[in-house]
Amino acid sequence: MTTLVKELLSTFDSLPESERLEIAMEILKRVTNLDFPPLSDDDLVWNAEEIFLELDQQETDYEYP
Repeated sequence: MTTLVKELLSTFDSLPESERLEIAMEILKRVTNLDFPPLSDDDLVWNAEEIFLELDQQETDYEYP
């Protein structure tokens, strides 16, 4: 991930929820016509692992405030 992308994501994360939703909707509108290559099995496994790790962390944070 480039420095610029990291900065954009950091700025996005610091915005109020209403503005994050507005930006997310605009980005989704713009990417619907992009031609993405199919994901490999490794890509799918990596993404699933990242999601489950994040969910585990959220569950831990919820159980032990």
